Amino acid sequence: MRLLAKEETPSDWISQKIGSYVLGHKGGAALRPNDFSDTGFPVIPKKAIQPTGELLIENPTYCTNEFASNNKRSIVDSSYTITTLRDLVPTGPTIGTVVNFSNEEKYILSQGVYGLRLNDDLDKKYLSYLSNTAFYRKVMQRIMVGSTQVHIRTPEYLDLEIQLPPLLEQQKIAKILSTWDKAISATERLIENSTQQKKALMQQLLTGKKRLLDESGKRFEGEWEERTLIDAGMTVTDGDRGKEYPNSSEFYDKGDYLFLSAKNVTKKGFLFEETQFISKEKYEKLGKGIVNRGDVVLTTRGTVGQTAYYDDSVQYDFLRVNSGMVTLGCNNSGLESNFFYALTNSSLFTRQVDSLTFGSAQPQLTIKIIKSLKVPIPSIPEQQKIATVLTNADKEIELLEQQLADLQQEKKALMQVLLTGKKRVVVDGEE
Repeated sequence: MRLLAKEETPSDWISQKIGSYVLGHKGGAALRPNDFSDTGFPVIPKKAIQPTGELLIENPTYCTNEFASNNKRSIVDSSYTITTLRDLVPTGPTIGTVVNFSNEEKYILSQGVYGLRLNDDLDKKYLSYLSNTAFYRKVMQRIMVGSTQVHIRTPEYLDLEIQLPPLLEQQKIAKILSTWDKAISATERLIENSTQQKKALMQQLLTGKKRLLDESGKRFEGEWEERTLIDAGMTVTDGDRGKEYPNSSEFYDKGDYLFLSAKNVTKKGFLFEETQFISKEKYEKLGKGIVNRGDVVLTTRGTVGQTAYYDDSVQYDFLRVNSGMVTLGCNNSGLESNFFYALTNSSLFTRQVDSLTFGSAQPQLTIKIIKSLKVPIPSIPEQQKIATVLTNADKEIELLEQQLADLQQEKKALMQVLLTGKKRVVVDGEE
C-alpha cells in the first residue's frame, strides 16, 4: 500500500517501503505487574508515544534490573526511532506514531512498542513529522486490525510504501517544522507561567493578603466579612425536575433555546462544542432553571463543582440548566457577579465543595448545602477592582491560547504542503 498516490507527489521523490529503510528493529518485552519497580531500568510505555515528535515521559516507569538483563533484545538507545503498533483505544489515535529521543539513556520497550534503526536515506525527524500528517493517520486506521485492542502487523507496517524527497530536502523540512515546534513550546510555557501567576494572584487577592489601590490611589482597608451565600442575598435555583423535563426525543441539534448539559460546564467555564436545544414551547413550560445574564452556573451531580459565568460574551440568549445544575444569582446581594465567579474558582470555594459533596456512585450537592457555602466579602469597590485585575489576567492567557492555536494550525497547514511536495523548499547550495 502506498502512503500517497503517484499523482500526489513530485516526480523526483522516491517511493519505497518503510522496511527498505530499516536496518533492524526490536519489539517490546512482555512486562507483567511484578516486573515493574519504583526504581530500576527505565521503560518506554505505549503512553509515551504521543504526537509530540519526542518521547514523552513525564512520570518514568521502571522495571527490575533483573528483567532488563533477561530481555536485552528489547533495549534501545537514541539511535533507534520509536513507534507503537498497538493501541488500547479502539480508534487507534496514536498507532504508528513515530517519536525520537536524544538523551544518553537506554530504555526497555514495553509490548506493542517498537524500535527502528533507520539507514541514512531517511531522516528520523522527517519520519516523525510524516507520522503526524492526516494522510498518514488515515492509512494507519486503514491497516490496523482488532476491535478493543487494535494493532498493526509488523510485516504490513514495514511493507507500507512512503514517498520521500532527497535527504537534504527531508532535513530542511524537518528543520523548518522544528522552528514551529519551538515557537509552540515557548507559547505553552508562557501559558503555564501565566496560569500559575494568576493562581498565585487569586490566592493573594481573594483572601485579602494583598490589597489593591482604590480610585484615589489609597490601599483598600477594613476587615472582610465572611457570610453564607444565602445570608449574602444570593439566589440559588436548581433545574426543573418535573413532568415537563425534556426527554431525548425533544432535543434538537440547532435552535435558540439551549438546554445545558454537563459537557457545557467545564473547569474553564462554558464550552459549546456539543450543544442540545429545546423548542420555545418546551422552554416556556419548564418551571425552573432559567439562566440570567450575570448568573454563575454550578454543577451539582456527577462532576460536582464546575462553574461557568453567563456574561455578555456567551452568544446564546436563552439558556436553561438541567437537573444536575443550579444557577447562582448575585442581583440584590452583596456580591459582584464577576468577583463571585472568581471566588468559585478559588481554593476557598472548591475546598468547601469537595468536603461537602456526598455519594460515591453519583457525587452530588444539595440546594441546602450550596446555600450554606461561605465566602469572604470585601466592599463593592474592592470587589470590582479585584475582578478587573483577574479579568485582565484571564485576557492575557486567552490571547496566548489563541496564539498557540494559530501556531498549531499554521504548522498543520505547513506539514500538509511540505510533506506532500506541494510546496518545495530550497536546500542550501541550490538556486
